[in-house]
Amino acid sequence: MNVLFLCTGNTCRSIYAEAVFNYLTETRHHAWSAGSHPVGEVNPLTLIWLEKLGVPTRGLASKSWDDIEVTPDVVITVCDDAAGDACPLFLGKAVRVHWGVPDPSKAEGGEAEIEAAFAGAFNALHRRIKAMLALPLDELPADALPQVLEEIHQHASQEEPPKGDTP
Repeated sequence: MNVLFLCTGNTCRSIYAEAVFNYLTETRHHAWSAGSHPVGEVNPLTLIWLEKLGVPTRGLASKSWDDIEVTPDVVITVCDDAAGDACPLFLGKAVRVHWGVPDPSKAEGGEAEIEAAFAGAFNALHRRIKAMLALPLDELPADALPQVLEEIHQHASQEEPPKGDTP
């Protein structure tokens, strides 16, 4: 299964999701990330968080969805802006799901607040990806996948601490 994580800038959440998915999965599944309007560089705090967690960061880059050379089976938007974008035609038959997670790069405050925003976003996506990878992805009918992935998002959202709390 090929999974594409989309975000507008492709600097934080989608990069994190790509890296964590590929780190946690078996080799028959693979993830990419891209942006509808990529910034062109990965947020340095994203790389620091991934390295703290022991997730490889080599090869991660902010890129456009036009640069993706594989047709994804699943497209997961992780920001509300990308969820509203008109997706390119090559994404035509892909299962599409939205896992909206707040953008940690927009966090305001001191170091502790910014650190908490990155921790919250990364924990939220990690929880969803782990639940997704626990599914029998090769056996699940394509028409059931959108609902199951939406349920993962809803369940994980209920378990997350309120904004302002440290995860």
